[in-house]
Amino acid sequence: MSGDHRKQSLYFPEDMLDEIQREAQRQDRSISWIVQQAWRVARGDIRKMPSVNDVMAPRPPAVPPKPGP
Repeated sequence: MSGDHRKQSLYFPEDMLDEIQREAQRQDRSISWIVQQAWRVARGDIRKMPSVNDVMAPRPPAVPPKPGP
């Protein structure tokens, strides 16, 4: 692991933070360690998610029906 220890504020919904804190206590680990491990486990799946900047290909214009006989 690198020696870079930058600080960053993260905001979690209260119920999620409570769950993370309980898991940290259960494992006798820090909240930071729990979140880092969760990222390592989930990052492959997260990278598969589309970006908000991903744009679906535009649909071709609809062809109007031909008039009947």
